[in-house]
Amino acid sequence: MAIKNRLHRSELAVPGSNPKMLEKAPTLGADVVFLDLEDAVAPADKVQARKNIIHALNTYDWSRCSVSIRINGLDTPYCYRDLVEVVEAAGDKLDTVLIPKVGAPSDILFVATLLSQIEAAKGYEPINLHALIETAQGMANVERIAETCPERLEALVFGVADYAASVQARTTQMGGANPDYGILSDPDASGQRTFYWGDQWHFAMSRLIVACRANGLRPIDGPYGNFSDSEGYLSVARAFAALGGEGKWAIHPAQIPLAHQVFTPSEQEVNRARRILEALAEAEAEGKGAVSLDGRMIDAASIRQAQMLIGKMEQIEAAAQRT
Repeated sequence: MAIKNRLHRSELAVPGSNPKMLEKAPTLGADVVFLDLEDAVAPADKVQARKNIIHALNTYDWSRCSVSIRINGLDTPYCYRDLVEVVEAAGDKLDTVLIPKVGAPSDILFVATLLSQIEAAKGYEPINLHALIETAQGMANVERIAETCPERLEALVFGVADYAASVQARTTQMGGANPDYGILSDPDASGQRTFYWGDQWHFAMSRLIVACRANGLRPIDGPYGNFSDSEGYLSVARAFAALGGEGKWAIHPAQIPLAHQVFTPSEQEVNRARRILEALAEAEAEGKGAVSLDGRMIDAASIRQAQMLIGKMEQIEAAAQRT
């Protein structure tokens, strides 16, 4: 079975049609780099983009990050050639394949079946899958999709731009807030009312995160279009993290450290997790069935959360040593 326990704090999008960006991508510090054959590549450049990506995968050192390709949609004439040509030529360098516009479990199964045949023919290890949920159909089926192909499916990604188009949402920028989405407070003593902005993507993000966590998958947030607006990016990323999200796309290298800032546990969180595990070790050494810290009982859920957090920090520290 392929490895699923990898870092996903930042996932950098790199157009397959840009050789210079492909060369720089492994050195930019992202946890995951996905080489894009879909939206970032014009139809006339699709064939050359495949060649560029094959060259990049086989030439550059990807040991400092995980690497993926985003194939074209299953409803396009490019999809099967993306898989066959790139995976046959460089599948041993790939960690995952990102499938866009997943609408039903059958989309996952099609790609998984084709990958299984290529892997068998070439002697490759299994390649995992990431699924982009970016249509109304995909969100309506997200729980069923999350249950599909557990041996390969690693993460679901919320693709806000295409999702907004699919549900005909009124948006002002990719991944950002809409000033029309909010509520008015009751009048105060002087009759004035305050307008509070809301997050129009809250339901979609929550549903995707729950589907992921119920099936052992990683929930990832998609793009924030204004890469010069670091505060806007941080705000959206923090909201996703607060709901249980694991990471976010970066469409520009400047967004990578922002994602790491949000999705890396804080020093306070790490210290508390270590104290919980120390208290657990002491209780076990003394033969106690209960664990307490600072005069409070520590439940099993808190212990598991502490263990996962420390495990993630160990991954982050190991990744830092490779850069």
